[in-house]
Amino acid sequence: MTILVTGATGTVGRLVVRGLPGPVRAITRNPDRANFPGVEVVRADLDDPDSIPFDGVEKLYLFAHPPTAAEVVSRAVKAGVRRIVTLSSGAVTHGYDTSHHLPVEQAVEASGAEWTHLRPGEFAANKIDLWGPSIRADGTIVHPAPDSFGQPIHEADIAEVAIKALTEDGHAGKAYNLSGPPRITQREMAAALGEAIGRELTFLSVTTEEALAYYVSVGWPEEIARYILGIGGYEGGEPDDFSDYEFVVSPDFENLTGRPYRTFAQWARDHRADFIAG
Repeated sequence: MTILVTGATGTVGRLVVRGLPGPVRAITRNPDRANFPGVEVVRADLDDPDSIPFDGVEKLYLFAHPPTAAEVVSRAVKAGVRRIVTLSSGAVTHGYDTSHHLPVEQAVEASGAEWTHLRPGEFAANKIDLWGPSIRADGTIVHPAPDSFGQPIHEADIAEVAIKALTEDGHAGKAYNLSGPPRITQREMAAALGEAIGRELTFLSVTTEEALAYYVSVGWPEEIARYILGIGGYEGGEPDDFSDYEFVVSPDFENLTGRPYRTFAQWARDHRADFIAG
């Protein structure tokens, strides 16, 4: 039976598609971006649940999309999907998300299908859009707090768990917290990127508001940029209270895979080309 992957050309979805045994059906709004030999690629859109071909599908990798999640899940189960693996967010675990990923999880849990939720934290891949333009231009980084901590996760670690949950038994009814490796500072991330591309990187002296304006200028939605900078909540509005937040390494990944998370340095080496001017 077929495994259907939504968001197939996304950061995680493309790795899920490439790592799954066949048959796999990859749906995307942009088939031209798909490079999946031997995989059925279909133009479809989560905003249009009727466009999604669930015929013959037994398992579903679901990229969380709240506006239509309930309808997508309902159509999937009616068509015979019996297992759903949801790409959710660690913000649900920590109570910062009540209106975005949480309702998707709830719709999946209420569907009657086997379910597994993946709750990753900070995506290392965010650095491509946040830092990439200025690094490629002149080797600088726009960030107001170089010594602040982060805990970025390699998207390959998320995909690895998704593939396990889709192809192995024993994961039903579980939400896996995928925290990423031990925390490191922004400065340490920059050093890892500099080593990967063979270039010394420097932080510009900017205020939080200047960094916000820059992030918005390179395409980040202001609400998300405000959250990244700690001046807005996960769901907008006032900042979330991180005063007692601890950068704990969740044991879920190592328990599932038998190895630690990939490091940010590994991620930087894997994405070297994204930070080099073409």
